[in-house]
Formats: sequence, structure tokens, C-alpha cells
Amino acid sequence: QVQLVESGGGLVQPGGSLRLSCAASGSTFSRYLMGWYRQAPGKQRALVATISSGGTTNYAASVKGRLTISRDNAKNTVYLQMNSLKAEDTAFYYCNTHRGNIGYWGQGNQVTGSS
Repeated sequence: QVQLVESGGGLVQPGGSLRLSCAASGSTFSRYLMGWYRQAPGKQRALVATISSGGTTNYAASVKGRLTISRDNAKNTVYLQMNSLKAEDTAFYYCNTHRGNIGYWGQGNQVTGSS
């Protein structure tokens, strides 16, 4: 079983920056794909970005160039650096990983882009 604990959400003015962190339990973190998803009010949860065990990244078109996913395997932590935030980035953000066919989710962190 994997536990994912997120931190770093909050209220940010449009154009501002924020960094989300997700710390994972266990000793095999470095072997697995990690992802960030978000769910805005009234919408389905959607993929934001993923990072493979080797560091290959993938982004949703709407965030490319503004959000950056990274990982620190020594700290069992994945990050989402959010720059040039927009109001439409407002959502609950969740980190995710899988072990086999079992998916694990963090508790979610609210990010609000508003003045």
C-alpha cells in the first residue's frame, strides 16, 4: 500500500506561482510513474502531468509551458511547480501513482487562482 500526502495549495493571484508537493511512503518510489490530476468544480478529474521513473514528462496542452512536474527520488517526493497561474487553474489537485492495477491518490489540495 502507498500513502500520498500532499501539501502546498492555497490562494494565488492570477500570474502568480505556487508549488505543490506530494510525499510518498515506501521504498520503491523511484521505480514508478507519478502524476498530478486536477478536478475543477462541476468537472471530471483530468490529467495535468506525469513523470516517469526515468524523468520523462508529459503535460496536458492547457498547462504546457506554465506547469512543471519534477521528482526527487531521494525524498520520495513529486512536485508541481505552477507559474503564470490563471483563474481556470482553480481546482483540487491530486497526486497519483499505481502499483499493478491499483491506483493510489493523495488527499487533494485546493489551488485557487483569484484576485
